[in-house]
Amino acid sequence: MPSRKEIQWSQLRVGALVLVAMAVLIGLIFLMSGSTGGLFARKLILRSYFENAAGVKDGAPVTLEGVTIGNVIHVRVVPEHERTPVEVIMQVGHEYMRGLHTDSTASIAQAGVLGDSYVDITSEHAHGPPPSNNAELMTTGAPSIQDVIRTSEGSIEQLRVLMGKVEILMDTLNSRRGTAGELLNNPELYHKIEHIAGDLETITGSLAQGRGSLGKLLTDDTLYTRANSAIDRLDKITTALDEGKGTAGKLLRDDSLYNNLNAAVANANQLVGEINGGKGSIGKLAKDPAFAQKLDDVVSNLDSLLKNVNEGKGTLGQLAQNRSLYDHADQTMDQTQQMIKGFRENPKKYLTITLKLF
Repeated sequence: MPSRKEIQWSQLRVGALVLVAMAVLIGLIFLMSGSTGGLFARKLILRSYFENAAGVKDGAPVTLEGVTIGNVIHVRVVPEHERTPVEVIMQVGHEYMRGLHTDSTASIAQAGVLGDSYVDITSEHAHGPPPSNNAELMTTGAPSIQDVIRTSEGSIEQLRVLMGKVEILMDTLNSRRGTAGELLNNPELYHKIEHIAGDLETITGSLAQGRGSLGKLLTDDTLYTRANSAIDRLDKITTALDEGKGTAGKLLRDDSLYNNLNAAVANANQLVGEINGGKGSIGKLAKDPAFAQKLDDVVSNLDSLLKNVNEGKGTLGQLAQNRSLYDHADQTMDQTQQMIKGFRENPKKYLTITLKLF
């Protein structure tokens, strides 16, 4: 039979165990109510009305800009609100009052694609006073997972149509229809490509060995040496030009060319000015109307003279247009030439002097 001391010790251990269990329970209660500021902290009741609960349940978190500030304490249907019949009552910590406003908005969001729903409050564009207890926050429509699935049905249908077209395309390619089908299934094309690859390998091998014109261009150092020499000569030429050597260098560096050109331009300007002023023969030709009239009369007379010549009028016209006159003149010139020739051959024949005495 246990002694009295052992019974007292057993009772003491049981009491200590009960005290520890109560402390753990109180700690858990404080941890579970930590989002609202603790068990004995002041609470603020807020409510919002939604078209659909979208999976929000009692105890769901309430966040402010993504930070948990409370919990949902009750979700019910209120028939009096026809457009937004779902009432969500929230309990938040009183210390979060400075982040809440009367024009803050609440929305239902999901934690990931398959996560639980929660209420998210945003004060991004809110500037009103802090809300009072049991105040109503306006709501904004946030897309639920059903809305996402509903809006993605069109994309899924387009993807299905695209997959059907891809399947038809693959069948066409495998059936050797069309250009692409022939390219993929024609063995003769493969052999041609293989032959072309062999020719390319032969060509590249010849180029690497320096055979042929292209091979020599790639492997022979003579071209590089000549190009380097040409570049050196070009550098010397540009250096000489920059230093003003030679005719081209003097054209670039000598100021006398500029001065002569400037003087020529000045003289040309002076000449043009004198012409515009009517000075000199060219000036009178350009500005004097009497001279211009005389020149016009001379041109008119010359035109009339040439017209008469073309029409065969006058001596010059007969000479230009009369064929018989030309033939007689040609015959006379021929006889004169023969007479001169005979005179040179036998001048005594033409220089006989006859003396007669009376």
